[in-house]
Amino acid sequence: MTAARLHFADAGEAADLAAFLARLIHYDKAAAVRLQAAGETLGVFGRPPSFEVLAIRTARLAKPYEHGLDTLLDVTVSAGELLESVGESAESVETAGTAVVPDAVTGPPWAGVLPPRGGWRQAAGLPSADDVRALVRGAVVEFRRRVEELAPELRVRGELDRIGREIWSRSITGTGLPVRAAHAAQSLGFLRGDRLALLESGAWLRLRTPYGSVALRRAGVGALSVTPA
Repeated sequence: MTAARLHFADAGEAADLAAFLARLIHYDKAAAVRLQAAGETLGVFGRPPSFEVLAIRTARLAKPYEHGLDTLLDVTVSAGELLESVGESAESVETAGTAVVPDAVTGPPWAGVLPPRGGWRQAAGLPSADDVRALVRGAVVEFRRRVEELAPELRVRGELDRIGREIWSRSITGTGLPVRAAHAAQSLGFLRGDRLALLESGAWLRLRTPYGSVALRRAGVGALSVTPA
């Protein structure tokens, strides 16, 4: 049986996906991603370590996904193998703008619980994009300053983690969104331009930009709305 292949709408879609995968691998060499394709949209979900958020990138497909009798794709694969497949296709005239779907891997726990597909509504209170970026820069500066102020013998992993948790768990005023979510968006290349939106659905919050989203479940919210594996 031939391998499933994704046909991207254009080379730019494939290149943007490759950039996203490369950033995930920068934080985790063994990163896995969950792929979901229905119709002409591919959703790619990943979880960069330490940020404690789900990163979501979509890509447009040239035609509705179809592989034999399968019209839906839902599989967890190696991010590195998918990146390699996208890169190999870019080097070939015959397969440019396509990528072979790698073999499935045993998914990490986060891959079994994804944000809901629908039911999102606008949440109030999100500052401007410039203000969010400034807040992330300020948090990075504070972290570095506080680490530099530590005596050398205190610069151990436990103390650095404690400082990081204190800074990155702070909420962006009026939103309930932790600063680490905006930091993740910045680090993954999502926090560009002026169009930011904060959405909520049940226990989930989602920071959405034209370049991708980050989502997380809020602590202490009783009614969970999830998409099961």
